[in-house]
Amino acid sequence: MKNLRSLILLLIFSLLLAACGASAEETAEPTAAPTVAPTEEAVEEVMEEETMEEEMNSIVDIAVADGRFTTLVTALEAAGLAETLAGDGAFTVFAPTDDAFAALPEGTVPSLLEDPEGALTDVLLYHVVDGAVMAETVVTLESASTLQGEDVSITVTDGNVFLNENVQVVTTDIEASNGVIHVIDAVLLPPSMSAEEEAPSITEIAVADGRFTTLVAALEAAGLAETLAGEGEFTVFAPTDDAFAALPEGTVEALLEDPEGALTEVLLYHVAEGVVPAETVVTLESATTLQGEDVTIAVEDGSVILNDSVQVIITDIAASNGIIHVIDGVLLPPSMSATAEDDMMDAPSITEIAVEDGRFTTLVAALEAAGLAETLAGEGEFTVFAPTDDAFAALPEGTVATLLEDPEGALTDILLYHVVDGVVPAETVITLESATTLNGADVTITVTDGNVFLNDTVQVIITDIEASNGIIHVIDGVLLP
Repeated sequence: MKNLRSLILLLIFSLLLAACGASAEETAEPTAAPTVAPTEEAVEEVMEEETMEEEMNSIVDIAVADGRFTTLVTALEAAGLAETLAGDGAFTVFAPTDDAFAALPEGTVPSLLEDPEGALTDVLLYHVVDGAVMAETVVTLESASTLQGEDVSITVTDGNVFLNENVQVVTTDIEASNGVIHVIDAVLLPPSMSAEEEAPSITEIAVADGRFTTLVAALEAAGLAETLAGEGEFTVFAPTDDAFAALPEGTVEALLEDPEGALTEVLLYHVAEGVVPAETVVTLESATTLQGEDVTIAVEDGSVILNDSVQVIITDIAASNGIIHVIDGVLLPPSMSATAEDDMMDAPSITEIAVEDGRFTTLVAALEAAGLAETLAGEGEFTVFAPTDDAFAALPEGTVATLLEDPEGALTDILLYHVVDGVVPAETVITLESATTLNGADVTITVTDGNVFLNDTVQVIITDIEASNGIIHVIDGVLLP
């Protein structure tokens, strides 16, 4: 009985083993090949890269957040480029700061913003290079092609990077999700646009300056304003309004009445062909003008003097078509000098001035009595020390009457003692100790407390009255040989 029970248990156990084995064969699946678990360092590296990709901002995002590029951002938005530089791609942007835009000539930024699809887009794209070009690569290049289509030149001087020779890169390698930013201290202008934004012409500068209204009016009257506003290279010695005003009364009016003749001659005598800067002018003895005659050049005490009397007071005003040097006098062509006094300046003679003045009635009567009035009204150059009527009246009673009774003798001697051959202006008189008169005797000259005295007692009270044939200095006493 005991053996039977053991046999039954064994049979049951065998059946259970068979059932379990069949089930295992039906449900078993192949086990995957064993894998190596990733290291902790690898996991951190992957996570860091994913974090950087999520946190890094675009070029536009960086520009907006920075605060130094408000004008640039405004320009990019106006030109429709903000979305481009915030999107996919790799760009290198040379980014001008707000200060860089502010340094442009007044009105430039508003003008660009008024042409967003034209000039503004050209300027902005001229600051962008395709691809991410880091500073270490920039310094190896001589130039870079921009998205505008023109190249920007690159030079390295004393460790500093300059674009187009004068725009400095001040900050480098600001990395963005779609490229890199290098900060620059000025706005880059495409070479093709620089030609359009060049300096104004000679005529435009003269008009805008305000000191050359007479010159501009003369150029327009002579039909030369357009010439000096057009193509070509000219050097203009430009007289100021004060220079024209210093001409004898009526001279400018007389010139304007002959625009195709004398006026054109005078104006062209102020213009030389080509650009002659001051550093070259000082090396010359003369320059040929468009009028055909030369203007002489001399350097005296560091000042440049033209034709011995006209000074260059401002130099090297650059224009798109030449250069301007400002002068303090009007230049007259040598060929016109002979007629300038008669036709243009038309100054009266010494005798005519004395007659018209009213203070020299006794002197005029004496000159007529001695037959010298015609001499001092004719050709020649004389310096006359002219006594006033009060000077003659101060002589002892009867002196004038006595002299008039001897016109060819004593009267002529005294009158000629008041005349010196040639033109001796006041600036020369004060350098002399004496001057020889047409009488043959000398008159002494002294300067005391800034006053000029002849023969120690007679004072020169008015100087440099110019006449067509000389000069008059008024004196307060009669000179006696």
